[in-house]
Amino acid sequence: MSNKKLILSAALTGAATNRSHCPAIPYTPKELGEEAKRAVDAGASIVHIHAREDNGIPSWRTEVFEEIKAEVRKHSSDVIINFSTGAIGLSVEERIKHLPITKPDMAAFNMGSMNYAIFSKKQKQFYWNAVFENSFDTMIKVVKTMNENNICPEMECFDTGHIHNVVPLREMGLIPDNACYSLVMGVLGGIPATVENLMHQIKQVPENEFWQVIAISRKQWQLAAIACTMGGNFRVGLEDNFYLPNGEMAKSNGECVEAGATLARMLDREIASISETREMLNIKTIN
Repeated sequence: MSNKKLILSAALTGAATNRSHCPAIPYTPKELGEEAKRAVDAGASIVHIHAREDNGIPSWRTEVFEEIKAEVRKHSSDVIINFSTGAIGLSVEERIKHLPITKPDMAAFNMGSMNYAIFSKKQKQFYWNAVFENSFDTMIKVVKTMNENNICPEMECFDTGHIHNVVPLREMGLIPDNACYSLVMGVLGGIPATVENLMHQIKQVPENEFWQVIAISRKQWQLAAIACTMGGNFRVGLEDNFYLPNGEMAKSNGECVEAGATLARMLDREIASISETREMLNIKTIN
């Protein structure tokens, strides 16, 4: 069992779901600021955020990211803000144009191309079916922009090959020492969310590097428990999973984080505070 404190992240909204799926999903900057506060109060030190227009559709307008950052900072002056750069059908320039202006503490950095889909076994049809492009040229452009703006990369690895895509970029001197590995599991097109697969993914991460598991759907709690016992970290929130361990739908991101914190403490892991997380990840300047 690890005696290192556990870092809890909260993914507040995502881009693929809406309130017909879960009424608690926040859309507006004000709602995201309030949800960030609920998450922080429950123990989260990092909030991962996709921007949306007020009607809930995904937004890449820099002004919306600026409003979100202001609302989050209004409620929590020091929480680590992590903005998304992941999108399908947009150029890399469109995906990262908000970074130099908003300068979040951290940003998601997708580590490889893949099919990205949502399939209904019941209906025998795809609800979503696309190719998520993240070539090495795209990755180089994204991480250079992060480095130029003192933004910590959160390296989202949807499959085993994505973990190893870090290697050439590290050889090129593009991956800072505090870059974080996120083991994303359960997206159709990526690695399935199973205990065996998570154990395999953990073995691929270089020794002494920060890693967290991001498990999509209700498998989240099972894999979060594995992360706890293996000395890692995990992410919760309405982007990834609407349901609490007891099967009830969460009424806020705060409830998701509270359940995560309870699970971690049951497994003898203390939760890192925001200041401790900043120290552990060497993100000491509040952007």
